[in-house]
Amino acid sequence: MDTLKREVLAQRVLKVKPSGIRKFFDIINTMPDVISLGVGEPDFVTPEHIRQAGIRSIELGHTRYTSNYGILELREEIAAMLHRRYGLNYDPKTEILVTVGVSEGVDLAMRTLVDPGDEVISPDPGYVAYDADIILAGGEPVPVPTYAKYDFGVRADEIAAAITPRTKLILIGNPNNPTGAVVSRTELEGIAELAIENDLIVAIDEVYSRLVYDTEHVSIAAMPGMRERTVLLDGFSKAYAMTGWRIGYVAAPAHILEAMLKVHQYAIMCAGTAPQEAALEALRHGEADVQMMHDDYARRRRMFVDGLNHIGLASCEPRGAFYAFPSIEVSGLSDEEFAEKLLFEEKVAVVPGSSFGAGGRGYVRCAYCTAYDKLEEALIRMERFLKKYS
Repeated sequence: MDTLKREVLAQRVLKVKPSGIRKFFDIINTMPDVISLGVGEPDFVTPEHIRQAGIRSIELGHTRYTSNYGILELREEIAAMLHRRYGLNYDPKTEILVTVGVSEGVDLAMRTLVDPGDEVISPDPGYVAYDADIILAGGEPVPVPTYAKYDFGVRADEIAAAITPRTKLILIGNPNNPTGAVVSRTELEGIAELAIENDLIVAIDEVYSRLVYDTEHVSIAAMPGMRERTVLLDGFSKAYAMTGWRIGYVAAPAHILEAMLKVHQYAIMCAGTAPQEAALEALRHGEADVQMMHDDYARRRRMFVDGLNHIGLASCEPRGAFYAFPSIEVSGLSDEEFAEKLLFEEKVAVVPGSSFGAGGRGYVRCAYCTAYDKLEEALIRMERFLKKYS
């Protein structure tokens, strides 16, 4: 068989690194008795009444396409929720789009707003898909460092220093994955000022917005002058334990959302019908579930972060999401070595911090969304591991 005489893969795809999270997830699946702190997935099952809504949808034969925008009733509930939480007013018919998870929403935003050569500023460390989505859209990621001494919160002055004439957009996860950092109101106000002064769009990923501790979640979209230049991304995966249902949404000005719809309708058509009807049930009757899970994560967070610091893995206070991001400097190992040795020697899975950007080197991400007793056992194993290497 003749072989191709030229490179057939697109250069933008070759520039994208494989996910460091998936690499460890694949290994975990081949090993028994591993305590996984690697994948950010709630250990809760989707609440019963939400599952039943999805089942009922199928049983009623609701198996056809929905509108490209998503089921109107769901969009109306999303709009009502955003008004209750932030005082924001979005037209559910033209300014809200239901997506296949927040991941699709981020990808849509980049492909809709970024031209080849445009620069997109994003905090480092940050979610693994951000740089990939920017690159696949033809843009140039511009990482802005965050620091442990500031609890990894992104700061407006660091963003200001990164702005150039080619800057098109600022992409922020708030709360942050992998660090659990929450951007303070003061810093958000500073970022909003920068966006207005420099005529920039802000894409804000708020998928962990219901999992915030000891502080309040503030949406930059609700700040003066920001609704018209913000693409708000959120979803149901984390707060409602609905990762496998793949339902998210975008709220944005109509002219931006209409353009995003073009990409969505050709790539996806629409989100699944049964998952959308389950999400509708979640919004209407799931508040008690969200609060129960939030409080349980808060309890795990307190025990686990205190435990990490006690055994010598210095960890900042995560204010949101369900991740701790401890320094592993005391071990004398790189973050890649630490994660690999910990997995094979003590059967505890964590993710190297460098998977999330250069700023993550020397750290590991630990997801504390697994059971309390498993977190306690993980700390015992990690302490034993540290005694061997420290």
